[in-house]
Amino acid sequence: MREGVPVVEVLPRDEFEADHLPGAISLPLRNLETEAKKKLDPLRPVLVYCWDMA
Repeated sequence: MREGVPVVEVLPRDEFEADHLPGAISLPLRNLETEAKKKLDPLRPVLVYCWDMA
């Protein structure tokens, strides 16, 4: 994040709203393919993060 790389959390929206990394972008896994095209620059690297307690 310090280097300007966007961090994307793929948690469901309600879990993201309850707790997420500061500055992270919410793109739920179910919507990742369609939403990423709208919200992310395809020429820049991105870090995708998911934390699952299961």
